[in-house]
Amino acid sequence: MKENLHPKYQKCTVNCACGNEFEVHSLTSKTSVGICSQCHPFFTGKQKLVDTEGRVDAFNRRYAKAMKK
Repeated sequence: MKENLHPKYQKCTVNCACGNEFEVHSLTSKTSVGICSQCHPFFTGKQKLVDTEGRVDAFNRRYAKAMKK
């Protein structure tokens, strides 16, 4: 077996757009997400539109172009 083949697995601090912060294990030390279990409608039970970075609008624009063809 080769020595030092695997990357370093370390604690990672994850920051959510809602302000929630938690730790997981990952290859990076920091990362950010747009939605987490504290603000996702499935886990909270509250109905709300989740449109991260305008993805719904981007999908609608692509779909409109496809329907014109």
